Amino acid sequence: MTSKQALIVRGGWDGHQPVEATDLFIPFLEKNGYSVRIEDSPRIYADTSVMGGVDLVVQCFSMGSIEPDALSGLRSAVEAGTGFAGWHGGITDAFRDNPDYLQLVGGQFACHPGKPEAERTGEQSDNYVPHRVNILPAAADHPITRGIEDFDLVTEQYWVLADDYCDVLATTTQAVRDFDPWHRPVTSPAVWTRSWGAGKVFVCTPGHRVEVLEDPNVRTIVERGLLWAGR
Repeated sequence: MTSKQALIVRGGWDGHQPVEATDLFIPFLEKNGYSVRIEDSPRIYADTSVMGGVDLVVQCFSMGSIEPDALSGLRSAVEAGTGFAGWHGGITDAFRDNPDYLQLVGGQFACHPGKPEAERTGEQSDNYVPHRVNILPAAADHPITRGIEDFDLVTEQYWVLADDYCDVLATTTQAVRDFDPWHRPVTSPAVWTRSWGAGKVFVCTPGHRVEVLEDPNVRTIVERGLLWAGR
């Protein structure tokens, strides 16, 4: 039997551990019938002979840029039925300057408010704050979030700019602290899906590093999301 085809595109900023993070899910994909191809550049999206046979794109490519023909290839593939999935900055903080990419994903990283200035040491942990991921009641029976209850993390809490075409499964609320310039709590989507043509998009904002992806709730959500998005 011919296996399904998964394309992993990984790279960009090393702080998100693109190699280690995607390696975490390759055995899961293979166990579920996927043959996995790995690329280190979004240039592959421009190759129509490859993209036409891809059932799932898993992208972990933070920041960086994408050429017009590559973006066109990605969008065309998703519209034709290829799934597009990812977590954290690998999908929501990629290709910041490209509005057509942002429209496809539906949400863009804005910031991750961190610790008070006096507690900062210059490490990534400056941006780690305790917060809760709230599963929406309407998502209780969704195949990605079924059986998962609200859970707590200590990591980057993404403040996301999003639109209402996202089908939001979970949110997280940024608190107001006495040193913050905003005046009321801000709720952002933390897990969402999106229909695009014949394809499906899955996004999970937790996942800054491997230890976050290994949290049982986060890992379950990501694994289910990958399977859900696939053609």
